[in-house]
Amino acid sequence: MSLLLWLLRILSRCPLRLLHALGTGLGWAAYALSPTYRRRLRANAALAGVGRADRHGAIAAAGRMSMETPRLWLRDHDAPIADPVRWEGAELIDGLLGDGENGREGRGLVILTPHMGSFEVTAQAYAERFGARQPITVLYRPARQELLRDLQVQARARPHLATAPATLAGVRQLMRALKAGETIGLLPDQVPPEGMGVWAPFFGQPAYTMTLAARLVRQTGARLIVIWGERLPRGAGYVIRPLPLPQPLAPAASLPDDAQAAALADATAINRSMEALIRQAPSQYLWGYHRYKQPRSGARA
Repeated sequence: MSLLLWLLRILSRCPLRLLHALGTGLGWAAYALSPTYRRRLRANAALAGVGRADRHGAIAAAGRMSMETPRLWLRDHDAPIADPVRWEGAELIDGLLGDGENGREGRGLVILTPHMGSFEVTAQAYAERFGARQPITVLYRPARQELLRDLQVQARARPHLATAPATLAGVRQLMRALKAGETIGLLPDQVPPEGMGVWAPFFGQPAYTMTLAARLVRQTGARLIVIWGERLPRGAGYVIRPLPLPQPLAPAASLPDDAQAAALADATAINRSMEALIRQAPSQYLWGYHRYKQPRSGARA
């Protein structure tokens, strides 16, 4: 594993343009060598009506994501993102953070980021631009390998950026952050453990969908937006795009009295918002992600 870490450190020093070129080859190699991955990617893309050109773009984008990760993770702890980052729509976040005490109004902010573009760069970019006013805590699923698990924690913990594992303790950490008027980040299209989601339609097929994001919003009064980091061609950097939720959550008074039905309504709204966002750039979505799998068993958080 020390050899793997050495290789990752070498890659972290390579120019982004070279990493993305290597990543394109890596993406196509994974597609060619894994029949399971190939079938899943094709099936998921077909559900969304994604054409051949965008599907091929997504194959390359998955490899580019893998190759850019060491560059994002392994730079110095307090060093800025090494590649150009441009914001489009930063005024949305400026307005939501407000100008109250310490730059906030006391209301938290929930940011949803699908498996689209460079979702690793979005939290880091937020922390660099807005973190001094309102820090961010990001929920993540720990890797199974101990070395990668330790690397995740060290690499993602940066100034004004904290991480919370997808456990009961991590959920409590998110709740504390929102109650303190801070920001949290979630991947809403990540399959949660059994008992932490509902089966809601995603591109026309039932997918086990987290209920955590909507519950946190309703329990704390936090605001809710989406954000994604567009990966520019030829290693030119990234564009960060925060947007209002395409399909806002329904007012609490209009939800069904049954808790399960209410959770389904919220999960369906979030999935439809993710669909609308993904359709803006389908070539940058991870269609090979096992979105429709059965949830893993685990303790309810």
